[in-house]
Parts: sequence; C-alpha cells; structure tokens
Amino acid sequence: MNVHNEMTLTFESRSANEAFARTAAAAFLMQLDPTVGELSEIKTAVSEAVTNSIVHAYGNNIGIVRMNVRILDNNQVCIRIKDSGCGIPDIRAAMEPLFTTAPEEERAGLGFAVMENFCDSVSVRSRVGKGTTVTLRKTISPRVSDV
Repeated sequence: MNVHNEMTLTFESRSANEAFARTAAAAFLMQLDPTVGELSEIKTAVSEAVTNSIVHAYGNNIGIVRMNVRILDNNQVCIRIKDSGCGIPDIRAAMEPLFTTAPEEERAGLGFAVMENFCDSVSVRSRVGKGTTVTLRKTISPRVSDV
C-alpha cells in the first residue's frame, strides 16, 4: 500500500485531549471528502481508542499517547493509537463487550465493540508493562465526482 499522506500527533493522556485527537483526525481526513456518517464513525472510533489509553494505560499518572493517521491507496485510512502504559494482559477478554478494568468509574466496556462496529478492521497489540497499539482501518467511499 502506498501512503498518500500522513500525520502524527503526540499528546498527554489527559481527558481534555480526547476531543483534540478525534477532531484532528477528522480534520486531516477531510481531504478524502468523507460523508458525515463516515466522519462520525471515524471520530467515534478514535475517541474510544484514545479514551482507552487515557483511562486504562496510565492509571492516575500522565503518559504520552501517539496517534498516526495515514491515507493509503483507494481511500483507505489507517489510524494507530499507541501508548506506553501498563498493557493489556488478555486482549481477547478486553475486546469482549462489557469487559472493563474500571468498573468503579462506571465504564460500560464497549469501547472495542464500538470501534469494530465503525471500522472495517480493528487490531490490538499489547505487551504488559510496555503499552498498547490499536490499529483502526476504514475505507472512505469515493464520491461520485471522484469515480
């Protein structure tokens, strides 16, 4: 796959930065002329992935979250959200709907399910004590004027 354009953001794992990350990803992807629905789905998926890093990766500490957004061939989008936090001991369990490590914060445990619903694919790599990388992939439908 050829990379047609790319951007990377690095920000602290503060809850205020979740909105910044999803807005930045959406603004970058506007060059593909996505539909309102596609843009909303991407923003929601990014929001869920970044929130996972903010809430679960670093506990009560502040760490760094990195987001890389690439535009590939055929309007394919690849978004990676990476942290260097505590990692996920059991990725399969974490991706199950309703699973949460923060029930005291009244978390629903639906983040990965939402990501999977709004993206073509979601992959998670994690190492305990090293961090987690979530990769979201989605194809933006070409507009009639692009065909």
